[in-house]
Amino acid sequence: MDQTNAWIWLTLFAVVSQSARTAAQRQLSRRLDEVLVALARYAFGLPLVAGYFAFLLIREGGGTFSVPGVTFWGFVLLASVAQVVATVLMLRLFHLRNFAVGITYVRSETFLTALLGAILFGEAIAFFGWVAIVMSVMGVIVLNVARQDLGASGWALIWNPAAALGLGAGLLFALTSLSIRTASLSLGQTDFLLSGATTLLFTIIIQIIVMVVWLLWKRRAFLAPLRVEWRACLFIGVFSGLGSIGWFTAFTVQIASYVKALSQIELILAIGVSSLIFKEKIKPMEYLGVGLIAAGVLCLVWI
Repeated sequence: MDQTNAWIWLTLFAVVSQSARTAAQRQLSRRLDEVLVALARYAFGLPLVAGYFAFLLIREGGGTFSVPGVTFWGFVLLASVAQVVATVLMLRLFHLRNFAVGITYVRSETFLTALLGAILFGEAIAFFGWVAIVMSVMGVIVLNVARQDLGASGWALIWNPAAALGLGAGLLFALTSLSIRTASLSLGQTDFLLSGATTLLFTIIIQIIVMVVWLLWKRRAFLAPLRVEWRACLFIGVFSGLGSIGWFTAFTVQIASYVKALSQIELILAIGVSSLIFKEKIKPMEYLGVGLIAAGVLCLVWI
């Protein structure tokens, strides 16, 4: 696979897989608590990821695989914990009335990824890259404002428990993306597919260990609910694994902020589905939001 435009196709693949996983997670979170839903995502996705890693390793004959160093383990651990906490915070949003406000703040991870990447991780972002990122984030804000009930007072609309959870999740997701890229690049692999798969496999293993230890400390009988909901858990795990393969590989090829900005195309797909399939009327502000996101995506593709 050619690295030049591979990140674009990998991101689009990840977006489609993530959309399916998120929808299923939201349904399952009505029956199980956030921690169990998050565990299901990683545990049921592990066999798929392990099989993918084994396939790449066998394809390369095992000769190009290098033993991870301290940098790799440090950033994999950081990414693992940050993503688990971010996922739990996001799942808690599903139980709040002002979900739209919170998810707007979660989407701020695109801008936060660019900001943290430039300040802490030394990622150089081109001028049109910043333009694309800002336009995509503004498009997300416009779309979410268009869907909200604006009857609340100004401050209550801007800041509330959902907003706090959303901003926390967005910040941690941004840290996760940047840590994944740093860990993957530290391997020094010429095969970017294997680098992404290696980082993904060990990240998921650490996440499962952390969550199982936490659950054993807080409660003992946590496997029974997962057995009951195994079909939903398997669906979430498979699409989580597929999406993660796309994300981790894309982060290996391209800087994290560009990948996250391109992923906002997910909202355009959602608007298209609601209009064409469900025949829902699109508001003028939603057209503006879609236009901003589309313009941002085009800027990214042309960089």
